[in-house]
Amino acid sequence: MCVAGLIESLVCGLRAEPAVHDIRRAKRYLVSGMVQGVGFRYFALRAAQRLGLAGYVRNLGDGRVEVYAVGANGMLAQLRTELERGPRAAQVSTVTEEEAAIDPEFARGFSVEYDG
Repeated sequence: MCVAGLIESLVCGLRAEPAVHDIRRAKRYLVSGMVQGVGFRYFALRAAQRLGLAGYVRNLGDGRVEVYAVGANGMLAQLRTELERGPRAAQVSTVTEEEAAIDPEFARGFSVEYDG
């Protein structure tokens, strides 16, 4: 009976493992270079949707692109790799990253935001 309990615990533990590693967090990326007017926002939108991330992307007045993303750590790391590459017409010079609070307004889907 102890063996059955042990096996059951191991199975439960194996099932629980992905959930433990799937903790949602938020990050803000600031992308510099030739990243406006080259389809970067829609590139970021498609990448985030493919990775199952929530958040937004928007152009900043200083020529950078801001990407706010919510999701699992591994997916956020993959998004950063995509942002560093950028679309074909872009020339990304740097991507900075910082932890951010999860904003419930942007925690369900991913959107392109426009300043007013």
